[in-house]
Order: sequence, then structure tokens, then C-alpha cells
Amino acid sequence: MNTIPLLQYLVPFLGATLGMGIAYSVKPKTPTGFKLILAFSGAFLLGITLFHLLPEVFQMSNSKAGVWIVAGLVTQILLEYLSQGAEHGHAHAQPNAKMPRLLLFSLCLHAFIEGLPLATQLPLVWGIFIHKIPIGMVLFFLLWPSKTPKIVKLLGLFLFAIMTPLGTFTLVHSLVLQEWEMPIVALVIGMLLHISTTILFESNQGHAFNIQKLLTILLAFAISYFI
Repeated sequence: MNTIPLLQYLVPFLGATLGMGIAYSVKPKTPTGFKLILAFSGAFLLGITLFHLLPEVFQMSNSKAGVWIVAGLVTQILLEYLSQGAEHGHAHAQPNAKMPRLLLFSLCLHAFIEGLPLATQLPLVWGIFIHKIPIGMVLFFLLWPSKTPKIVKLLGLFLFAIMTPLGTFTLVHSLVLQEWEMPIVALVIGMLLHISTTILFESNQGHAFNIQKLLTILLAFAISYFI
């Protein structure tokens, strides 16, 4: 595994920068379609996980796959203590605050880990692309109002955008990590299960019926199945 198509490096980076660009164009308010984007990304990630990743992991690995999935769930729970839930659309910007370095570190670590299996998981590449759009928006909303020099904020945003391709690059060029590819995929599955289900449950707050949201979720599941 020495080379992979450039697209698998570029697509996650473009998803993050697209989200940041959308956030910049509508700042300081969250766009009205943000919840629909979140619902679509959550359903799409869940569909990719259920339809593609889980069957492959349990077919190619031993009984310890479940252990690694649980480890991924726990890892994501711990990361969210640091990130304040930004992975699934929570944003609590404080205009007079300093750059939230701990949050940025958590999101970058999350992005790096989820980039590790992308070298061999093409459906997941597109799932991560969709997932990156709302996260890029949330991170922009959190960083941009902070009392930090603009160049530092831009570097922070770029660092986050590049972390997923960096994770992919690391696995491609590491023989040790390649031997652990299936456990890594299972770990990422656990993280994605937590994120996607949290997005879907939280997007239905109040339990009010919303035909737009339902159709958005069904569309995301359909696309993830046929991708």
C-alpha cells in the first residue's frame, strides 16, 4: 500500500474547507439549513457504517472486532469532553475568549483517527466529506470570534482541515499500522456510531414530526446504501 488516489486525500480536506467557507459567508448566524445538513451527515455516516464498514469488519476480523468498536465508542466519549460536542454540531462561541486550544486539539485528534482507514474504505471517504461540512462550520463559528490574531485562527482552521488526509498518509506509509488496519477500522466504526446516532437523536429534540428532516434522513440512507 504505497499510493492511493489523490482524491482520497483531497475529498476530506475539501469537505472541511467547504464548511468553513459556508460559515464565513453567513457569519455570525447559523444558516437555517444547518440542522438539515447535520441530519443528512448523521444518517449518511450511520448508513456507511451499517451497510459497508460493519459487514466487512466482521467478515475479515476475529471476534475481537466488537471490543475495538466499544473502544471507539469510549474514545469518542472522552474526546467530546474536550471538544464540547463540536463533532455533532454544538457551537458555543464566546467573542471575547481566547482560541479554544483544547477543543482544537480534540477535533484534530478525532480527524486524524478517522482518516486512518480511508486508504481502503472508499465509501467512508464520502461519508467523511459530508461529515466535515458541519464540523468545519462549527469550528469556524468557535474560532473566528475569538480574540486571536487572524493568521493564528487561519492556521488553526488549516490544521484541522489537513489532519484527516494526514491520518490517511500515515497509515499508507506505516507497515506497523497496516497490520492493525481492521482494528483501526473497528475503532473508527465505534466513533462514527456514537457521532451519527447522537446527531440523529439530537436533531429530533422535542419529538415533533418534521417531514423535511425525515426525507433528508431517508435520502442519506439511500445514497449511503448505493454508493
